Amino acid sequence: MPRLSLVRQKDIYCVITALWEKYPIVKLCEVAGIARSSYYKWLNRKASISELVNQELEKKIIEIAEQVNHIYGYRRMTLAVNRALHTNYNWKRIRRIMRMNQLFSVIRRKKPKWFKSTAEHTAKNMLCRQFHAAQPNEKWCTDVTELKYGNGCKKYLSAIIDLYDRSIVSYILSNKNDNKLVMDTIKRAMKRNPKARPMIHSDRGFQYTSHAYRQLKEKFQFKLSMSRVAKCLDNQPIESFWGTLKAEYYYLHSIESENELIRGIHTYIDFYQNERVVAKFNGLTPSEYRNKAII
Repeated sequence: MPRLSLVRQKDIYCVITALWEKYPIVKLCEVAGIARSSYYKWLNRKASISELVNQELEKKIIEIAEQVNHIYGYRRMTLAVNRALHTNYNWKRIRRIMRMNQLFSVIRRKKPKWFKSTAEHTAKNMLCRQFHAAQPNEKWCTDVTELKYGNGCKKYLSAIIDLYDRSIVSYILSNKNDNKLVMDTIKRAMKRNPKARPMIHSDRGFQYTSHAYRQLKEKFQFKLSMSRVAKCLDNQPIESFWGTLKAEYYYLHSIESENELIRGIHTYIDFYQNERVVAKFNGLTPSEYRNKAII
């Protein structure tokens, strides 16, 4: 039976109401340390304005939680609720209602450590963990991650993230983790942003240290920056995006087919760009924050 300690008396009554179909009222009141008469008196009272507001707020929180597959913690939920209702509710109120309804965000898995192969052409770490940008297309970070599905099948996701607004500039899914995957990701990003001359930061993976990548740099005139050896935090923005994508989508589903994975990745990235609110952007999505800078 859930623990009922360390909550306000009104919240205890709410918990009893939520659990009465599973457990006897007598037992619930006994565990909570209250008299049944007190509970029934509370149950038959008229709801206050604050309680009525909380009831509507609870409905909206549950609705949003279901829409985003329960990936929001109380901080992001506060942003989403205030955005949807044009209100300014305190995060403590949102957190209390979420706890009452046992709404908890997913927990990210730790990423295993691994090391890159010997490089052909390397570059200095020009980014130096300066993960902010004054305008769009000033600094990009890129990387490739592995995604498994079905019975040991794999696909590789290559993406570029803009450090100004954390939007995904381009991404490609492929069956092979090769030079073409990385080159096509860069080409797609440059095609969408033909005037851009960004600094592109990567790790020292074989694709980024290849002669072909250096030729691509000359063609599009972007600046190179690379992480130091075994320093994954040098590329933290894209690593953080991988963690977010996997925690909020990939690890939550048992993906059986290639088409299912492709659809899921497209759907999640669209959600990430256009619906997922960001606290440091004052509750705007990456796309909204980017559009403000472009207008």
